[in-house]
Amino acid sequence: MTDTGNTERSCGQSCRWGGTGGRSGTRQAPASAPTPRRPQPSRTRHAPASTPLHPGAWWLWALSLGTAATRTTNPLLLTLLIATSAYVVATCRQNAPWSRSYNTFLKLALAVLALRFAFAVLLGSPIPGTHTVVTLPEVPLPDWAQGIRLGGRVHAEALAFAFYDGLRLATLLICVGAANSLANPTRLLKCLPGALYEMGVAVVVALTFAPNLIADVQRLRAARRLRGRPDRGFKGLLQVALPVLEGALERSVSLAAAMDARGYGRTADVPPAVRRTTSALTLGGLLGVCAGTYGVLTAEGGTYGLPVLLLGLTAALVGLRLGGRRAVRTRYRPDPWDLRAWLVTGSGVAVAALMFLAEAENPAALEPSVIPLTAPTLPLWPAAAILLALLPAFVAPAKASPKPSPKPTKEPS
Repeated sequence: MTDTGNTERSCGQSCRWGGTGGRSGTRQAPASAPTPRRPQPSRTRHAPASTPLHPGAWWLWALSLGTAATRTTNPLLLTLLIATSAYVVATCRQNAPWSRSYNTFLKLALAVLALRFAFAVLLGSPIPGTHTVVTLPEVPLPDWAQGIRLGGRVHAEALAFAFYDGLRLATLLICVGAANSLANPTRLLKCLPGALYEMGVAVVVALTFAPNLIADVQRLRAARRLRGRPDRGFKGLLQVALPVLEGALERSVSLAAAMDARGYGRTADVPPAVRRTTSALTLGGLLGVCAGTYGVLTAEGGTYGLPVLLLGLTAALVGLRLGGRRAVRTRYRPDPWDLRAWLVTGSGVAVAALMFLAEAENPAALEPSVIPLTAPTLPLWPAAAILLALLPAFVAPAKASPKPSPKPTKEPS
């Protein structure tokens, strides 16, 4: 028997059976206007971000530029080095808190330059001069302070020498600031060789300790202000310092337990001969690096400086390689040293090598004379060599973050 009315089904839904022009027992949907389809949001597949450049490549590039800066006092070449590093930093640095240190190093470089000027004006300079710029009141000093003066005549030659010397030191600081802005410090510590991994762990713990300590102080001071208690002065400092130290000790114990549970500090069994060889190579290599660096930076050691530096660096690297056999650890997602890292490092090393070659061929162009005082000129091919340091801006630029897709708009029904 067919029921033409509304029948309650077991699922609680009401269905209409039959209908006009329909066969008995056939379910027909009520006539209604078609529902407009909502526009689907566009699914744009963004290309996966490329692997970040190895942080060691950025440090080698920046240290090579700093080495090139030590070979000249020409303010035009030094200014070109600063402009090159600034362009690479503006193009390649990421949007991270550690990448904002370049401005701090710029301010520090300006402070060093101003301090060098102040010393030259107030304390005098060993550079004699004939062009007097200003005469300051001179303070008489005792006989045991020979060679030092306060005030007196200020010569243009002394100011020029102070400017050249201060600008070279400022360029070194700016190159180090470029490395700090471009290289991720945590990834750099992760890339340390196995022989230095304990030092890397200690540095990471030290870097995370200071921000946590500052956050604890701010939190406790805010809590004391909310309770109406003093948070300044000696009494407030004592009442805030004790909970902060207690929290720091608890955090240290928890961190030590977590590191012990994860196997930090395990060492492999190494024969005694290998340990002694490792120590001798590492210590001798570091001494050779120090002696070679001193020889490279001084005019007297130009003959033996570079060979001793290379020999010491090779010995230190072999010692670190052997010392890494004691560390039993693995790396999660190691940073690859790809073609871009080779290109970035090679551009910086090429700049340093060409500056050494330019100093050997034409030292007068790289070190302008101050006695007699002459205007510096821009040597062409050393300037072109510095422009090679712009290669990282084209090889490893910073990837722009993808824009979020617009939300679909609802159409009125």
